[in-house]
Amino acid sequence: MSRRFSPSNLFLGSLFVLAVFSFDQFTKTIIADIVMQPPRVIVITGFLNVILSYNEGVSFGLFSDILRGRPEILVATSSVIVAGLLGWMAIAADRVEAAGLGLLAGGASGNIFDRMQRGKVTDFIDFHLAEWHWPAFNLADAAIVIGAIILVGSSFVRPRPAVIGKSPPGR
Repeated sequence: MSRRFSPSNLFLGSLFVLAVFSFDQFTKTIIADIVMQPPRVIVITGFLNVILSYNEGVSFGLFSDILRGRPEILVATSSVIVAGLLGWMAIAADRVEAAGLGLLAGGASGNIFDRMQRGKVTDFIDFHLAEWHWPAFNLADAAIVIGAIILVGSSFVRPRPAVIGKSPPGR
């Protein structure tokens, strides 16, 4: 299937990038600089807390020991990935794909900015079930997961192009 440049899909995806990046940075600033002064656990519900933690590794703190004090490695790698997502967004098949890519790129950009500004990513959402806690995350991480789900889901419902000269199975 041939893809073409779509200014409207690029614009829509870019709006998602800007919205996710802005909201992510706003919430991180409010949590780190205002709400969590001093740092503590704020219980919201029986399964949700607000905490303040920092991640120097990749997802869930993986490779933190190797990457500690070297945020430039993840900044460079993530920047290349975001550039690829923006290129893909420019030729997105439809608005749903452009939105999913925008969520991914916006979330990744928010975490890149965090690494550049603080040397690590600010996390503050703590989901838990009794004593089992999911690794803390932020709105950028949530946008990345939602964007990935949208991309995978849309790949299953996207209409397939008809092949000329062949009849559908069963005829």
